[in-house]
Amino acid sequence: MTPVAVAPGERGATRIADRVVAKIAAQAAREALEARPPDSAPPYATVVVAHETARIRVSLELPYPSDIGGQCAAVRRHVTERVGTLTGMQVSEVAVQVERLHLTPAHDVAQARTR
Repeated sequence: MTPVAVAPGERGATRIADRVVAKIAAQAAREALEARPPDSAPPYATVVVAHETARIRVSLELPYPSDIGGQCAAVRRHVTERVGTLTGMQVSEVAVQVERLHLTPAHDVAQARTR
């Protein structure tokens, strides 16, 4: 018996679980950060997917002082690009939430001298 070819429209669809998209987003946020403080928690993402469109919230910790706005923008861009490329989904929103700022050791030393 010869296998019968099934038309692409009749084969079904692949569904990617929200938690998988969240893991991709968290990894992309890690990749986008220039440097993470050594005692910081890794970025965490939550995702809501509806009709092949993802809305993503990334929570992370950043070093201080640093360009917080620039780092958040880099995370948004990279997460949007990576999730779109790896899943084929549209990313309508990436909200970045900074959970905590970590003083860098050089900043601590400078503050001690000026007190």
